[in-house]
Amino acid sequence: MPTVTWGVIQGRKEKLVSRVIVCDYLKSIGIIPDELEDLELPSTVEVMRERVEFLQKIGLTIDDINEYPLMLGCSVRKNIIPVLGYLEKIGIPRGRMGEFVKNYPQCLHASVVVELVPVVRFLRGLDVEKQDIGYVLMKYPELLGFKLEGTMSTSVAYLVSIGVNPRDIGPMVTQYPYILGMRVGTVIKPLVDYLVSLGLPKKILARMFEKRAYVIGYSLEETVKPNVDCLMSFGVRKEALASIIAQYPQILGLPLKAKLSSQQYFFNLKLKIDPDGFARVIERMPQIVSLNQNVIMKSVDFLLGRGISVIDVAKMVVKCPQVVALQVGLMKNSYYYFKSEMGRPVNELVEFPEYLTYSLESRIKPRYQRLKSKGIRCSLAWFLNCSDQRFEERLGGEYIEAESVGPSFVMGGKLDLPGSEIVSEEEDESDDEILYRRTVSL
Repeated sequence: MPTVTWGVIQGRKEKLVSRVIVCDYLKSIGIIPDELEDLELPSTVEVMRERVEFLQKIGLTIDDINEYPLMLGCSVRKNIIPVLGYLEKIGIPRGRMGEFVKNYPQCLHASVVVELVPVVRFLRGLDVEKQDIGYVLMKYPELLGFKLEGTMSTSVAYLVSIGVNPRDIGPMVTQYPYILGMRVGTVIKPLVDYLVSLGLPKKILARMFEKRAYVIGYSLEETVKPNVDCLMSFGVRKEALASIIAQYPQILGLPLKAKLSSQQYFFNLKLKIDPDGFARVIERMPQIVSLNQNVIMKSVDFLLGRGISVIDVAKMVVKCPQVVALQVGLMKNSYYYFKSEMGRPVNELVEFPEYLTYSLESRIKPRYQRLKSKGIRCSLAWFLNCSDQRFEERLGGEYIEAESVGPSFVMGGKLDLPGSEIVSEEEDESDDEILYRRTVSL
């Protein structure tokens, strides 16, 4: 039924005349009324002017209205004010209301009670914090138009089914709300299946998604698969892909070919590291693809300045790429302790560059002092590359056990010694848990 906001009750002829007058008014202010043909319009120019001016008052321009002229069919008092009032109540700042309506003008047609409130309750039920609701909707306002029993529910259910902790769904949605609009069958599941085929257990994927929900948004065909192919074209071994992705999930979404080409050229130019050596660097520390070259050179220049040859520095970088990401000040302190207090030759540092990655105060000094007090002479790896418990066992041993082949150093992970010994505070972790710990760099 018509209300006072629509003007007066008119006959058919009067309606047509009024419609022409209202459309002429809209044209006069730059609004194209073509899409309003099937829309019930107010009978007077005054009511339409009120709508236009109200929309302009909240920050919309004539161009914005032309992008979605159907908003002019919404009554100021019956539609617009209740909707905007509710949006402000749930956390959309008044100063950004125009931006919100511009991004999702369909919200003005919504019923607060029937459509908006249930969506907000659904988000709260996912453990999205009350103060984050506005932030989530500003990022993805289309959520307000979704059906609760549709895509939103199925995407959440699938993520939980692969091991995502239900309590982490809220933080994931807050970080990347677009997951609620992704179809399981065509978007999420194909990505998960592909990553599992590369050797990543679902348990690890779940931890990755909890920390970096936006990884779910990487396009499988346009970004993920081409980047995996790119890694392999640069010499990365297929069996190393799972470890690389676990350490640095963002690598799946980078403009990888350009970054790898640039870094490969840089490493070859400055350190004479060949493509095969560069591939090993990527396998051990994939973050290197995004590391600033000036940062890399600071560490390299420090090592060269200590009289270490370019060839030996290259060996150190290939064996333990983390040395190029260390703060020079910390490297300097560790190096001078190595030379002055420990009195060791530089070739030992070349053989075990991981020395520079250990904390001088909490690991190197205390352990070295223990060795010195007992008169034990051993390699760097023997007393550093082990847990505190293992170190105590070694000190208490009647002989120094023979060293096995060198350890493999993985960014953010453990030092895995050959012979099925896992150097860790916890000796009973599964392979999946070992891989998960490597995601600490997340």
